Amino acid sequence: MPRETGRKNIAQNKRARYDYHIDDTWEAGMVLLGTEVKALRAGRASLVDGYATVRDGEVWLDNVHIPQYVQGTWTNHAEKRPRKLLLHKREIQRIVAKSQEPGWTLIPLALYFKDGKAKVEIGLARGKKAYDKRQAIAKREADREMQRASAARFRRR
Repeated sequence: MPRETGRKNIAQNKRARYDYHIDDTWEAGMVLLGTEVKALRAGRASLVDGYATVRDGEVWLDNVHIPQYVQGTWTNHAEKRPRKLLLHKREIQRIVAKSQEPGWTLIPLALYFKDGKAKVEIGLARGKKAYDKRQAIAKREADREMQRASAARFRRR
């Protein structure tokens, strides 16, 4: 059987980029149980309330919902259990240094399979204020309007 290659998205936290300024991102492996991997392969997970913390020099992913595997037995996993993230020591030190500053938090941005291995993209984020969100919406709408105007101009030629 050929090995998997490429990236297959499972879940994305679309709300994160709206609610937070993302400063830096890291790709991390996860320590998972067998039924969790099977549930992820079925394409079911939710990153909505998830966050990452640093405990005892290790990074943990908390409150990420991976539903129980339907064909699982009594060995099924807890849905919102803490999951250890696999990162290099230098990356963990950098995360600790940056996340100690007030106002910064670690949030999961995407959950995916990369070359057959489950990975999570975590980002160092600072919450946006309401006026920041309004500015982002206004900028996005202005960009859309410019695209429409330039497309209409090229169509007239």
